[in-house]
Amino acid sequence: MKDPVITGTGLWRPENTISNAELVASFNAYADLQNAQHAGEIAAGTRPAIVHSSVEFIEKASGIRQRYVIDKAGVLDPARMRPRLEPRRDDELSLMAEIAVAAGRRALAAAGRSASDVDAVLCAAANMQRAYPAMAVEIQQALGAGGYGFDMNVACSSATFALEQAANAVRCGTAKCVLIVNPEITSAHLEWRDRDCHFIFGDVCTAIVVEAAGTAIGSERWSIDGTQLATLFSNNIRNNAGFLNRCEDTDPDARDKTFMQEGRKVFKEVVPMAAAHIERHLARLGHEPTKVRRFWLHQANLGMNQLVVKKLVGRDVGDDLAPIILSEYANTASAGSIIAFHEHRADLRAGDLGVICSFGAGYSVGSVVVTKL
Repeated sequence: MKDPVITGTGLWRPENTISNAELVASFNAYADLQNAQHAGEIAAGTRPAIVHSSVEFIEKASGIRQRYVIDKAGVLDPARMRPRLEPRRDDELSLMAEIAVAAGRRALAAAGRSASDVDAVLCAAANMQRAYPAMAVEIQQALGAGGYGFDMNVACSSATFALEQAANAVRCGTAKCVLIVNPEITSAHLEWRDRDCHFIFGDVCTAIVVEAAGTAIGSERWSIDGTQLATLFSNNIRNNAGFLNRCEDTDPDARDKTFMQEGRKVFKEVVPMAAAHIERHLARLGHEPTKVRRFWLHQANLGMNQLVVKKLVGRDVGDDLAPIILSEYANTASAGSIIAFHEHRADLRAGDLGVICSFGAGYSVGSVVVTKL
């Protein structure tokens, strides 16, 4: 059995950002257009008016101040309210593969590796650009990696679930160097016309290199001390888009074909589930939560993260113990906890203990306990 270590991470983000003020102006313009178009129905009481959004509402509800997006103009167009992406030929590199390759190369450079060292590519994300061929296999080819690749989707927990698969592959010897990529084009699955969620998501791609400690060559190493995964079915976060829709003769633009959630129920149910999961995992490894130097948590909601950590350590905490990247990136699905790890680990010292944890639709919770070597 070989000891798995994380030796590098990479981050790709779009050039475009949308501030809350820009987003609110666009949404409110859309609301005014719709309310004017359906004024008769609204007056008759057969259709509710769309209520304006506000910067104050967004920041109080989430802690988000801006987000990165691949296409800005389409999202902010009140007559469109979704990204405008150009189709690519089958012999061109797909958009999801393109951003995954960019992040993957940065992770490999950080680990001191080249693509030829990689013998497994895992594409783990909340949404895949297509059903098949697997995105991971296209990414593998574009990088020039060997071995095998496969896609996996556990919504916002995809990255941590992939970390367990990568660690197990290294332990068992079925792979020596695994590249995990998390290309999250969440702007395409978000319903920008829904006031309750139009501000939540942003686009990004993260990447992680996991390899055997004995053959690692990079200057930075984090031992993967343990992983723990859990799922519990819930309808409170859902997206019904799928290949059977065309056979059901349903509207491809219907509300249920994009991200939906019962936010208050999710908050109430996921916070205790995530805190208990982390506590059990640490106990299994002989650790107390108060001994953890840093928690890199899923980035969905500021209040949710603060409450999870408070339940674990018994007090209010700041960014040093549980860094927040929400204000800049918004919710980036499975990539959120990896962004936090990527951007907020340089100050930790040898022997420091950390927890990477994600939680989301499923419900799903994945935790990875690491130690700086």
